[in-house]
Amino acid sequence: MPTIVNADELAQKRIFLVLATPGSIRQCNIDLIRQITESGFHTIVITTNFPYSILVRLYAKQGIDSGKVSFIDAVTHNSVGSAKNIPGVVRFVNHPSDLTEMGIAVTEVLKELSGKKVCILYDSISTMLIYLSSSNISRFIHFVTNRLRLTDVSGIFLAVEKGLDPMLMTQLTTFVDTVIDTG
Repeated sequence: MPTIVNADELAQKRIFLVLATPGSIRQCNIDLIRQITESGFHTIVITTNFPYSILVRLYAKQGIDSGKVSFIDAVTHNSVGSAKNIPGVVRFVNHPSDLTEMGIAVTEVLKELSGKKVCILYDSISTMLIYLSSSNISRFIHFVTNRLRLTDVSGIFLAVEKGLDPMLMTQLTTFVDTVIDTG
């Protein structure tokens, strides 16, 4: 497995945009989680792509310690109607388009993990385009990147290569420190 993001860059509290092919985005998520947790970070996965329960099973099959991962799940509640938060494990957001609730969840989970080495993985910006306009996504990512910088936390935004319109891609590129194309 090639290194996507190295531990030194994570330790420098850098923010990344990682681009993957449509067929490899799930594996890229798994590889990133493995690399982040093996680098000694606790990972907060903000998922708009896969339900928390699916990701937990995928990570377990790959031998990833789920105790080093917390989730903000914007998929499950929208799909099944209700889900109960599990403190320290998963916080459910009503809908992927509810950016206010997602922003609050990010802030609260970061407070819960205060004092730990934390990295946020946002999976995936491309999926957000189903629910929101590019301008709303751009404003939200700008909010999140500023929150990460102010709280001294590393962050990775995962997206499908060529799945973002040129204006959104340009804006995202200005918000992050590094763009990594895994394709």
